[in-house]
Amino acid sequence: MSFYALVFYHILGLIIAVGLDTVFGDPRSIPHPVQLIGKLIEHFDAKYNTGSGNSRRKGGLTTALIVLAVTILASLVLIVLGYIIHPILGVVIEGILGFFCIAKKDLRVESMKVSRELKKYSRNKKRGAAAEAKQNIRDARKALSMIVGRDTERLSGKAIMKATIETVAESTSDGVIAPLLYLIIGGPVLGMAYKAVNTMDSMIGYKNEDYIDFGRTAAKLDDILNFVPARLTAYFMIFATSLLEKFREDEDVFDTRNAKLIYKRDAKRSSSPNAGHPESVMAGALGLELLGDAYYGGVLVEKPTIGDPIRQPGIKDIERANDISGYASWTFITAGLLVLTLVFIIATLF
Repeated sequence: MSFYALVFYHILGLIIAVGLDTVFGDPRSIPHPVQLIGKLIEHFDAKYNTGSGNSRRKGGLTTALIVLAVTILASLVLIVLGYIIHPILGVVIEGILGFFCIAKKDLRVESMKVSRELKKYSRNKKRGAAAEAKQNIRDARKALSMIVGRDTERLSGKAIMKATIETVAESTSDGVIAPLLYLIIGGPVLGMAYKAVNTMDSMIGYKNEDYIDFGRTAAKLDDILNFVPARLTAYFMIFATSLLEKFREDEDVFDTRNAKLIYKRDAKRSSSPNAGHPESVMAGALGLELLGDAYYGGVLVEKPTIGDPIRQPGIKDIERANDISGYASWTFITAGLLVLTLVFIIATLF
């Protein structure tokens, strides 16, 4: 099979992956590779996360290497066999595996669940329905707990809004732009490898007593793999803000200039080497102050704030954050497809 044919099939596979995610989102009701990766991580967590700190570090390293090796090998075998049987099957397998790597639709769906519960809370609070409002805020906290790692039980309505906006910003990078970048560069093999690392980080990459040693390798790998995507996400989010500022003049909220200013000033204030990049852009774009102290596992973790409190966060800002995320994601997808098309054209000439 020629190189330009492989590039062409790769483009088709990427389009299928994005299309499936746009239509269906995360297929949680059916078994899929990321769930299997999670089961594998759970198995090695129980097996190797014991003993002294040194023993746990070695166990964490072993876990990361095995999970990565299994993920890469399984993805590679599936794709190669698919193309050997028939190119169409190979493209379909590329598309399906790529689909499991992307969480573009799921990010919006899950974050907007929080928004809907907060709207109910606000309506019931205004009409004096205290019992209903109390249940609504509990439901909002529960919906938020599905997409963040922090404790949500004691969060106020305002804190829930801020946490949701923050996770939309961060997840635009590690749930959308990063997997898309690795899919573009190396197809589902590299995309699934990234997804395996990101899943390990979300499951064992905590800085608490249980995982500070065992999850160290996973956390470091995740930091490395997200270094470039986080910064790309920031620039695409700034571009997205400029589009929204132009086409949503009636809202008078989106601020490209402030997004650039806060990004330059606050990107490195986050404790994460990568999360602060998209989060600072989001804070500046919406004129909000984000981050600050939060509880994790019942322990208060002190964090600096990013952005300036030009406005107080509102429920509508969750939708605005998703709009910035969506515009950034689609412009990145378009740019990636254009690059691959250029590679295909060049390949056909030689």
